Amino acid sequence: MSEFRLPDWMQSHLDRYLATDGKDGHIWKGLATLLLTTTGRKTGKPRQLPLLYGRAGGGYVIVASKAGHPRHPAWYRNLVANPAVEVQVGAERFSATARTAKGAERESLWRMMAEVFPNYNDYAAETEREIPVVVLERSYPTSVSEA
Repeated sequence: MSEFRLPDWMQSHLDRYLATDGKDGHIWKGLATLLLTTTGRKTGKPRQLPLLYGRAGGGYVIVASKAGHPRHPAWYRNLVANPAVEVQVGAERFSATARTAKGAERESLWRMMAEVFPNYNDYAAETEREIPVVVLERSYPTSVSEA
């Protein structure tokens, strides 16, 4: 099995984002990006990458397009196996729960994201799979420890 490795351009983007706490990388080619950290479904190791995002309600929206590839991206398969993720938006870091949007919600979010990045429509035309639209909802502690 090969070692996890991002394409060079994506690794460079990730490295700049991390090194500058999002000052260089949050906006990439005019588009807002976040860093998503999933847990590898086979390895149990953290896997981090930059992704375009949109906002809906209190959540962040990402698209598992893989540029129209016939298979879902590994990061999506990871979050389906374990929806607890870590997110960085600019300098802000937080835990979130990922869920795949369905039905009318998915269609609405798809339209929103295709306005942000029209290539998503091209990618959808290139594949037979329905490209997942994922909502990242901030996790809040269920209780506060007493000091």
